[in-house]
Amino acid sequence: MSDDTMSDPASDSIIPNPWSTLRRHTPARIGLGRAGVSQPTAAHLAFQLAHAQARDAVHRELDHEALAASLSAAGLATLDLHSAATDRAMYLQRPDLGRRLDDRSTALLAGCEVEGPPDLALIVADGLSALAIERHALAFISALRPLLANDWRWAPVAIARQARVAIGDPIGHALGAKLAVVLIGERPGLSSPDSMGVYVTWAPRPGRVDAERNCISNVRPEGLAPEAAAARLAWLLNEARSRQVTGVALKDESGDAAPAVETRASFRLDGR
Repeated sequence: MSDDTMSDPASDSIIPNPWSTLRRHTPARIGLGRAGVSQPTAAHLAFQLAHAQARDAVHRELDHEALAASLSAAGLATLDLHSAATDRAMYLQRPDLGRRLDDRSTALLAGCEVEGPPDLALIVADGLSALAIERHALAFISALRPLLANDWRWAPVAIARQARVAIGDPIGHALGAKLAVVLIGERPGLSSPDSMGVYVTWAPRPGRVDAERNCISNVRPEGLAPEAAAARLAWLLNEARSRQVTGVALKDESGDAAPAVETRASFRLDGR
């Protein structure tokens, strides 16, 4: 028997799953088949790889200098801010510190002069996946800018390290912004280590709660593409400024104009 006609013994030992044809439609681990009472070796190794990628994303440090340079090249001024969590280990152990600014950042914001009260304070935060921010934040912001009318006044883009979603509240408040938008790396999943979330808050100030925010989640090419998410955010921002509300008071009324938006009041993808 020639080599061309010989079958792979490992493949012969795998008992197929009738759901295997559905795998072409989803990255979910379904229809993997089995080898005896266990998973096939390839599926087991793929799971271990995905788990390692998720862990690496959580512990990865944001390259804020490269991000600031990219935003500057796009014509956007930036602010280098940091939460009260001094390092990654403290950030993961003390979520409360990730919601507050450190003393240096508070002083920097106090001395920041902005022409007129800005409509929008955009905060780019590492969250639980700096990888998501490094891959998608610039594309998202580039898609958003032309969608907003010229009467939208932007504060300098704040790059916040070791940050949770709520850090947008003191930043937006200090800048006097009508709306705060936080781009943040979401908690990695086993098929999505680079998912970015977008949180929108009207009249940001310390003490705002989740029910007062809107959320667009799973922003990445394999989920909600950055361009589609930017279109959704532009609709949300215009409606929020007109109605002066966000959160449970602002429902998706855009029809088929853009993908559906969520109001996030309890389930927290960013691990706050």
